[in-house]
Amino acid sequence: MKHILNRLINHEQLSKEQARTVLVNISEGKYNQSQIAAFLTVYMMRNVSLEELEGFRDALLDLCLSVDFSEYNAVDLCGTGGDGKNTFNISTLASFVTAGAGVKVTKHGNYGVSSVSGSSNVMEALGVKFSNKKDVLKRSLDEAGICVLHAPLFHPAMKNVAPIRRELGVKTFFNMLGPMVNPAFPKNQLVGVFDLELARMYGYLYQKSEKNYAVLHAMDGYDEISLTGPVKVISKNSENILNAEDFGVKQIEQSEIFGGETVKASAEIFLNILNGKGSETQNNVVCANAALAISIVENCSIKDSFQKAQESLQSKNALNSLKKLQQLSVIN
Repeated sequence: MKHILNRLINHEQLSKEQARTVLVNISEGKYNQSQIAAFLTVYMMRNVSLEELEGFRDALLDLCLSVDFSEYNAVDLCGTGGDGKNTFNISTLASFVTAGAGVKVTKHGNYGVSSVSGSSNVMEALGVKFSNKKDVLKRSLDEAGICVLHAPLFHPAMKNVAPIRRELGVKTFFNMLGPMVNPAFPKNQLVGVFDLELARMYGYLYQKSEKNYAVLHAMDGYDEISLTGPVKVISKNSENILNAEDFGVKQIEQSEIFGGETVKASAEIFLNILNGKGSETQNNVVCANAALAISIVENCSIKDSFQKAQESLQSKNALNSLKKLQQLSVIN
């Protein structure tokens, strides 16, 4: 590691294979905590190169405990986090709205590191138990339309990094990797990222895959469709800009989508929205993100998919997906 650190400090970049090897060595406990922390810190001060990101991704995918759901035409809605915006759990709520609209969702998530409440925090607060057993996850997909893939259960290689990330409490390149290392390898993916350069890197890497995908970055900094301004969307066949009016709604203020200050408060917002007690603004933001996911899978227009998302939320189908997942957690 000393050699690697000296190279990085001298502004050299790692090759794809070198980056992959470092992450494998981290997983095998070959470096101490100070060395790992130093390695993470380098990438807080300079951008990860495309080859480095690809190497890190390949290492995590090679080392993960994969689950084969190739018989499902499923989608994952996942953001990198790290945008510092403290919104409520938009992509996780949108996942349930998507499932309620009849689209299978394999939701990859983790505890928040740089945010108050990550996807796994709010799921846990709502009584959802995590599992990496295929039969449990398959039953969730079949009956609730969604299964939750809690990252630490599928990426044991990262157990040496998790406590360091928690102690640092800021975004690291692992934020960038999260959406790319879903252990179910879904055929469709909606990814939100925290900056435009990363959106382009994701677009390039996904272009080499067989996935249907959309990578998005709100131009005012969000890693999701925020409706606070234009959002850049990079997909397999196009690049375009979406605005609030494309969904048939009005642009909103950033203050209208703030999240709770605690996990408990975040869970309350989550339930309020699914129970039909959310504000029009909150509902629109959730449905806009679900709409893009639905349109990826069903190849329909944004207006049509937004309507399907609204119907899922208003009919309580999205709420029923959560309730079913909660019931299955008790059984399992």
